[in-house]
Amino acid sequence: MGCGSCSSGACGSGSIPAGCGNNGHCATGGCNKLGVFDWLAGIQLPSQTEEDRIVEVQFKNTRKEYYRFESDVTLSAGDNVVVESSHGKDVGTVTLSGELVKTQMARKGLKPNYKNLLSVERLATQEDIDLWKKSRDKEQETMVKARQITAKLKLDMKVSDVEYQGDGTKAIFYYTAEGRVDFRELIKSLASNFKVRVEMKQIGSRQEAGRVGGIGSCGRELCCSTWLTDFRSVSTTAARYQQLAINPIKLAGQCGKLKCCLNYELDSYMDALKDFPKGDVQLKTKKGLALLQKTDIFKRVMWFNFREEPSVFHPVSLDRVKEIIELNKKGSFPENLIEHETRMTKREPDYENVVGQDDLKRFDKDNKRRKNKRKSGQGNKNQQPNGNQAQKAKGPQATGQGEQKKKPNRNKNRNRNKKKNNPNNGNPSKGNPNAN
Repeated sequence: MGCGSCSSGACGSGSIPAGCGNNGHCATGGCNKLGVFDWLAGIQLPSQTEEDRIVEVQFKNTRKEYYRFESDVTLSAGDNVVVESSHGKDVGTVTLSGELVKTQMARKGLKPNYKNLLSVERLATQEDIDLWKKSRDKEQETMVKARQITAKLKLDMKVSDVEYQGDGTKAIFYYTAEGRVDFRELIKSLASNFKVRVEMKQIGSRQEAGRVGGIGSCGRELCCSTWLTDFRSVSTTAARYQQLAINPIKLAGQCGKLKCCLNYELDSYMDALKDFPKGDVQLKTKKGLALLQKTDIFKRVMWFNFREEPSVFHPVSLDRVKEIIELNKKGSFPENLIEHETRMTKREPDYENVVGQDDLKRFDKDNKRRKNKRKSGQGNKNQQPNGNQAQKAKGPQATGQGEQKKKPNRNKNRNRNKKKNNPNNGNPSKGNPNAN
């Protein structure tokens, strides 16, 4: 689901998103990026102060800012408003109002200073919305041309997004670059080509992925475009602690960096690993030296194998591993890794495999039948003349008891003999003088 705040802007007509029965103001907040559910909506505050007259306004993609409004104006989530800007006026959508605005500002490290904030002038009219949409329709074409200009100037940067102001007098160019870029000539070229005031903003690759949006490998929307705002550094150490294979292709996200979700469960793994012995664990038994191969952290099981049997893995509980380590320190060696040898038994499914959905080769049977039918059909075609000869040789036994044997046509044989004995065969005019 999307609305006018997404990058495409083509999902709905006007300011109402397509396919949404609540006109974009549902409880899930799925229409807006970085949406917040206002669980205090509809609850009237006992007294309204200046700090309560602050609203959160969202512009294109993930850009949000806070504005103050006068007491004679009533604003709610979903209203299109005209706000002040550093140069001109801008149009945005109110996403949050009331008490939760203070919480959001404190979360971002902003102080709710009423006097220092820009103000909301009025509700947007149809003319303001039409001008706003007309300006946004030029953003895709402007971004393509801006990339061509940067290529001509040979600048090591990438223009990832363009955002026009509501009145069309200013454009913000978002770009990514590995180092510092001297874009003084670029600003002159952009201003002369597009006839607008140009503002350049450098963003990181993760911010770029959040603005563009997309679907992650988990099948859900990207965290950076739905709720994640603080991007912490992620290293391959987090993957090692979680026993993950160091595969850059699988560990990298849409931005090309390591996935932010590698840090989500890292604390749980770190707490669980405190009980495990550190380093390369080796257990000495009378059978031989056992080497650690892998660890199941949450099941608290460690897998060992002997040098004489490298393909046989033995699961040992964490308590048993600690017990053997203590015995080795004292100079004693146990008989086996496991006190009571247990075999891994295959668990049968609790349901009946009625249609064979568990068999990986269930589709091969039909293919074999089709191939056999094709082969048998071709064989019958090739064997038809031999079959006729066999029927002629066998006579009534091959055709059945009720069918009589066919008599040979003797008249045909007589005609053939006459043609052979006739010397004028092939030229009837010689044998018959009156033929002409």
